Amino acid sequence: MSPDLRPAKHSVTLHGHRTSVALEPPFWAAFRAIAARRDMALNALVAEVDDARGDVGLATAIRLFVLADLQARVG
Repeated sequence: MSPDLRPAKHSVTLHGHRTSVALEPPFWAAFRAIAARRDMALNALVAEVDDARGDVGLATAIRLFVLADLQARVG
C-alpha cells in the first residue's frame, strides 16, 4: 500500500472528550468536505456520526457515512 494511503490518526473532541480516529487521507478529505458543505465544525459532524453508529467502530462509521454521502450525491 502506498504510504500516502495508510490510515493516519487524527485527534477529535467527541462529546467533550479527546479521542483519535485513524482514517486514510482520502476519507479524511471527503469527511472534511462534507463538514464544510454542511457548514459544520468537524467535531460536530464526528459527534453526529458517533451518535448514529450503533455497534461499529467510529472509523468504520465515518467511512460508511462518507460512502453514503457520495452515493446520495451520485444518484
